[in-house]
Amino acid sequence: MKLTPKQKAFADYYIETGNITQSAIKAGYSKKTARVTGQENLQKPAIKSYIDERMAEKDAKRIASQDEVLEFLTKVLRGEVEEEIALGEGMGSQRLEMKELGGKDRIKAAELLGKRYSLWTEKQQVEMITPIFVDDVDEED
Repeated sequence: MKLTPKQKAFADYYIETGNITQSAIKAGYSKKTARVTGQENLQKPAIKSYIDERMAEKDAKRIASQDEVLEFLTKVLRGEVEEEIALGEGMGSQRLEMKELGGKDRIKAAELLGKRYSLWTEKQQVEMITPIFVDDVDEED
């Protein structure tokens, strides 16, 4: 089902503000019924689906994926990432220079990658012994 221009505007404003009433008013719905209309709009599957899709798109752009994090840590570990540092030149002046990340940063990246791939966990083999109860007491005792 395709959204009407008003419904689309409501959904876009709602994604932006998170406020049902204000989104309905900005989309052109009556101020008197904005809250109720907004609530009804959020119950409609087409509008809800549109909002969910747009939110997923925004999250994909803002939040690093697992693969991105692992790629970055790997680049740090391999020395492929540089940082900008300020070097003093005297008389209060500085210049910026690119420098390879230090050993501590590379070790930390290796540690985080190792944790991710369970390289540093101690594996212990534990054997469970199940007790066996023997009823060897005479009933006469």
